[in-house]
Amino acid sequence: MGADRRYAYGAAAGLLGDLLLGDPRRGHPVAVFGRAATGVERVLWRDHRGWGALYTAVCAGGAVALGAAATRAVRRSPAASVALTGAAAWAVVGGTSLVREARTIGRALEAGDVDGARARLPHLCGRDPQSLDADGVARAVVESVAENTSDAVVGALVWGAVGGVPGLLGFRAVNTLDAMVGHRSPRHRRFGWASARLDDVAGWPGARLTAVLAAVAGGDPLGAVRAWRADAHRHPSPNAGPVEASFAGALGVRLGGTLSYGGRVEHRPVLNGERGRPVVPQDIERAARLSRRVGLLALGVTVAGRVITARVLAAGAKGRTS
Repeated sequence: MGADRRYAYGAAAGLLGDLLLGDPRRGHPVAVFGRAATGVERVLWRDHRGWGALYTAVCAGGAVALGAAATRAVRRSPAASVALTGAAAWAVVGGTSLVREARTIGRALEAGDVDGARARLPHLCGRDPQSLDADGVARAVVESVAENTSDAVVGALVWGAVGGVPGLLGFRAVNTLDAMVGHRSPRHRRFGWASARLDDVAGWPGARLTAVLAAVAGGDPLGAVRAWRADAHRHPSPNAGPVEASFAGALGVRLGGTLSYGGRVEHRPVLNGERGRPVVPQDIERAARLSRRVGLLALGVTVAGRVITARVLAAGAKGRTS
């Protein structure tokens, strides 16, 4: 069994495991990595970009090296290779937890429990919930579902298709480091610069694929493409912009606007403002379903891309030796 088929079976098994089981409640590998990264930060922290770059290299490089070592250890066994890929994919893909949290908040809002929805929102995103009404909470959830479909599902599958298990682990490590130190707090403004920029680079292909697939899988493909082209570049994030704009167009809603993080108010551009309507709680379920469809399409696209690339390269190598 070739490496491309091993990856295909393993990635499918990992995504199925996420669909059936979700994330473990205790001992999640990403949480273990986060604790290790926190320990490294205590040793290496300096208010300096160079030390932050070293921190990023140590943590992300360690994850990639671990994946490479594990891949080499099982390379002679197709079954073990498939199992390793499946375990890695299950560990780094978080689509089920994302949708589950979104739906929990959506049910609270539809039941009129705005306080309960506000209390649950920090499980999904870092938005300040106390000043949000029901529609404001719903907008925050839809935006988080859109962005995290790229970060927690599609981006991981893209880098898994490119680099196998090391690619899966490396992408999740970079994304986790950005969440830990990539924000612009006084402590991390310089130290977290490298993690934030590397996350922008690593997330670029997954974000564009997510935007394309949202347009394909949503209810208004032309609207999704229109919103992406018109508004994505106005978003402060180079990767969240295309994803949120495409989701907004696909769902026929307006995203963006005023929001608050950690007591800091931001006024972001409105996405799909001309054609979209305000988000309401019922849109959370629509966004969750769209996220699911995008994740399944991403698995098919990335696996097919890896298999086709492997066969083209094999045919080229065979042609050179004949």
